[in-house]
Amino acid sequence: MTTGIATIPQQSSVPVTAVPAATVAHFQETFADRPTLRLGTRPSPMALAQARLVRQRLLLLGVEVEIVPITTSGDAWSGDLAELGGKGQFMKELDRHLLLGEVDFSVHAVKDIPGDVPLARGTSLVAFLPREDVADVLVTRSSSTYTSLEEMPAGTRIGTSAVRRKAQLLRHRPDLHVDRIRGNVDHRITRLDSEGAWEALVLNAAGLRRVHAEHRSSQVLDLDVMCPAVGSGVIGLQAKMADTDLVELLRMLDHADTRTCVTAERTMLHTLQGRCNSPIAGHASFTADGQLSLRGMVFSREGGRFVYSQEWEKPNRAVELGAWVGADLLRKGARDIIVGNAR
Repeated sequence: MTTGIATIPQQSSVPVTAVPAATVAHFQETFADRPTLRLGTRPSPMALAQARLVRQRLLLLGVEVEIVPITTSGDAWSGDLAELGGKGQFMKELDRHLLLGEVDFSVHAVKDIPGDVPLARGTSLVAFLPREDVADVLVTRSSSTYTSLEEMPAGTRIGTSAVRRKAQLLRHRPDLHVDRIRGNVDHRITRLDSEGAWEALVLNAAGLRRVHAEHRSSQVLDLDVMCPAVGSGVIGLQAKMADTDLVELLRMLDHADTRTCVTAERTMLHTLQGRCNSPIAGHASFTADGQLSLRGMVFSREGGRFVYSQEWEKPNRAVELGAWVGADLLRKGARDIIVGNAR
């Protein structure tokens, strides 16, 4: 029997959590007669890094985990995801493996979970790991003489994978030329350095850390310049609700404050019914006096039109807060912008 206290290692900004020995013993006994748990994930370096973090935490609860990489049509496609039906393509194959029992649970970057597509029947996001850094950062070409957006002259070419980033870059600097560039983070950085087509990329700070490339960041973009995606910096775990033992285990990894923030953000996203080609930003956080703040923004693709809303509520009213901000954005014209982007 395990004795003492097991400690979950710190991963960037993720806090350390102590696990009582009695808890470890309980889950060791519960899962002793089951086959090794299978964790489904996309095969990208960043997705695998997320899966390894989850496995590491579950090992400290006394439970073995096997990582099962699943290549999706979204991973194999190099074009615009909108042509495949959006980011939901990343989940369809994972959902199929989960529902068929080929994996026991799956891991997702919450920012990639659509707001207009329901989760697979009988499944739920049963745990959210503590939120990591939500900021986007500027990564300049290795031979660049620039270190910030402010230094870059008109016409400078910037690459990004997200329509949300493109819209906000052009809103902040309409004189820049912003291109869409897809692929794994390390592949995008390699292209940045080798092709010379772009002066810089905009990437997520937490994602850079997961692939050990944080040293490439030259500027952290202020949240007023680059509002994050809904669910940014959060890892979510999806499982079948009927597997009650597994749900109980995974809920040991759930972080209450992160769940509160994600609930507000995703309620707003669901209210907007935005698609992957709809530049939508949303960020919930706690204020110094304990209130829950939610800001939401919807942009046209080029950033020329946008609507903004922000409201505060008690943390136990995260759903109401998300619904209110989403409805306020719709009252201000978000639906026209979303429909216009889909054309």
